[in-house]
Amino acid sequence: MAKKNVPYDQPYYDPEIECMPRPQLEQLQLERLKDELRFAYENCPYYKRVWDEAGISPEIETLADLQKFPFINKATERETQGVGSFFGELAGVPEDDIVYMATSSGSTGVPTMSPFTQGDFDEFMHAEARLFWQAGMRPHDRYLHGMNFALYVGGPCVIGAQELGALGIWVGAVPSDRLLWAMKQYKPTFMWSSPSYAWTLGQKAIEKGYDPKVDFASLKKIIISGEPGGSIETTRKAIEELWDVSVYDFFGLSDIYGACAGMCEHKDGLHMIEDQILVETVDPDTGEVLEPGQVGELVYTTLTKRARPMIRFRTGDIGTFDPTPCECGRTMGRIHILGRKDEMFIVSAVNVFPSDIEYIVRKDEGLSGEYRIRVYDENFTTRYEVSVERVFGSEEPYDQVARRVEEALKTHTGVRPAKVLVYDADGLGVASEHKASRFIDERKK
Repeated sequence: MAKKNVPYDQPYYDPEIECMPRPQLEQLQLERLKDELRFAYENCPYYKRVWDEAGISPEIETLADLQKFPFINKATERETQGVGSFFGELAGVPEDDIVYMATSSGSTGVPTMSPFTQGDFDEFMHAEARLFWQAGMRPHDRYLHGMNFALYVGGPCVIGAQELGALGIWVGAVPSDRLLWAMKQYKPTFMWSSPSYAWTLGQKAIEKGYDPKVDFASLKKIIISGEPGGSIETTRKAIEELWDVSVYDFFGLSDIYGACAGMCEHKDGLHMIEDQILVETVDPDTGEVLEPGQVGELVYTTLTKRARPMIRFRTGDIGTFDPTPCECGRTMGRIHILGRKDEMFIVSAVNVFPSDIEYIVRKDEGLSGEYRIRVYDENFTTRYEVSVERVFGSEEPYDQVARRVEEALKTHTGVRPAKVLVYDADGLGVASEHKASRFIDERKK
């Protein structure tokens, strides 16, 4: 893709789109949605069959008419994958038109493939360039891409940085020693990683005798994604303090794009690329569409994708959507993700997310920042326990740490944990080079 020449001092990569008045943006969305629905009906066997069975016409008049269409989810992807063709019944083009595919991790089931036509891929990279520019990246920056390239949809995002003219340093998923060497050698100004690994890498650097703030002073900004930590203020600030950088949270999902939304300098939610993805918030139980600002499950519909149109895809993410203009001047609405629907647990009628626990753990200077949550049934009720680590070299009594954390969790979440277990630094073994697994669900399904 050719480099787009944008003045360095211009705050927007594509101001016509990013700052489009809301009525004009919604008209653009409606035009694209009409076209996407027709395309999906005429070219995707699944949509034609299901909509015909339900007596649903692909023709609409308003954005609200989208509500008449049924939802799809991960199960839909798995059930249709490989049916009738390699990419299955959700595919809208023949395989010869597919130029790139990624897959999900498969952590919750069979990995699902995510195909792209050349046009889809170009739109994808243009979206990445916009989000990078929004985070402050410019052509003079050196961008170290620390994300996995192996079938992971976040791998090619580095090309978006190159579209805007930045130097792409394709490091990928490598051992910490190798990544620290690359950072010392090439002195990047930007880096992309997961929240877990950004924190772990800083700790590894300290163990190696480095001062992250001094020895990696070229690094000015870190983009983090793949886990909810980037939107948890205490986690974000802990990483910022560790590296002396500004941290920006990005959000993506393999089902659509590597990154679909990202923070601007005001860090009040993540701007969605609404010219390409329509956002709904629905009641997780009933599917009823909620008003903007209400907490519910986020649902996405692609507006331009051809390889695999996604019509009303239920993400399993619980959060809010704010379509009001941001202080930065962008009119693209912002998502705020609270956590995963399948990781939320209810204790004494209170909804608790892992992000609530992370907020407390990362805020406590006597803790390493690592944690594990165990949720289980006991006497016909749900209970949870939290394991934490003391900071390296701490001699604070274990029971004193446990009491402090227990009280903080009770105050913040409204429900006291059944137990707080305290370990020495590195005792939990949850630190990860990429995504960390910190949630153990032992409830009876």
